[in-house]
Amino acid sequence: RLYQVPFEMPDCEGESETRTLHLIGDFSAPAEFFVTLGVFSFLYAMAALVLYLRFHSLYGENKKLPFADFCITVCFAFFWLVAAAAWGKGLTDVKAATRPASLIAAMAVCQGQEVVCNAGTTPAMGLANISVVR
Repeated sequence: RLYQVPFEMPDCEGESETRTLHLIGDFSAPAEFFVTLGVFSFLYAMAALVLYLRFHSLYGENKKLPFADFCITVCFAFFWLVAAAAWGKGLTDVKAATRPASLIAAMAVCQGQEVVCNAGTTPAMGLANISVVR
């Protein structure tokens, strides 16, 4: 939800005055889907572990139970692939929206002829990239 993040920028007309710029974009849906699927996968894994360890005889006697477990596992694997792809796209969109060049282009103060705006540093996105790979 980048639109909720205020970004202070200087106002060249007054030395001490600043303007508030709000970033554009809401990329929370892919991240929420990714995290929700992870939580449900964890809960299902714990329930399956209890079933395997505590009710092993029930699992061995019933022929439909292993097949249902397999089908649920395949569904989780498919949705995990979809969630990882969605989060990867969401992260790419977040990177594009917060790229220093696009932020500078959005600042009205940097549009003047004699004005030189510099981003300073590039944000580190290494941990965010790793979250997609997981």
